[in-house]
Amino acid sequence: MNQTSEMLQADRPGEGELVAALQRGDPEAYRELVEQHSETIYNLALRMMNNPQEAEEVLQDTFISAFRAIDRFEGRSRLSTWLYRIAYNAALMRLRRRELPTTSLDEPLTGVDGELMPRQLVDWSTIPDDLLLNSELNAVLREAVAGLSEGLRAVFVLRDIEGLSTAETAAALDLTETNVKVRLHRGRMALREALTEYFVTSGGAAAIPAPGF
Repeated sequence: MNQTSEMLQADRPGEGELVAALQRGDPEAYRELVEQHSETIYNLALRMMNNPQEAEEVLQDTFISAFRAIDRFEGRSRLSTWLYRIAYNAALMRLRRRELPTTSLDEPLTGVDGELMPRQLVDWSTIPDDLLLNSELNAVLREAVAGLSEGLRAVFVLRDIEGLSTAETAAALDLTETNVKVRLHRGRMALREALTEYFVTSGGAAAIPAPGF
């Protein structure tokens, strides 16, 4: 961290101090809250909605709801976790009004031993980075994330993209940690299958060794 970043960090209030200022109605505290959390909340909203304009609207809804409810925030979770929950609910309401079908994976394929099984598997961890980073594949991955059911998508975004812990994700989405782990596994399997289909249909899997499963 450079000196400028350290100075900016030092100027920022701690979470307890920020919450107290928010509950007093301090305008500077409201600006600080938005500055600290806009990017991460927008990222979640964008991946939930798959539409920049709607993501902006979810972002706005989130902060409006947070400002209105800040007096009821008791500090039982981190402020960021509380905001994630508000954002997720705001996105979910919009998705349900939109009434677009999503791919439900709540009834995944299972093997004879009861383990979750995708329809196809390619060991895409062995694929060169330059191929994984190409724009076409990124578009396939974004579409695959957008095709997950809302619950799987939110867990995947918070855990694997935003880097929240299992416990933080569970708190944000009001789930048990076991449910988070199950949904994350299902989401990862679905995305793996989507990428497998891409490599198979595009011929990109021709030189990929058979997976060791």
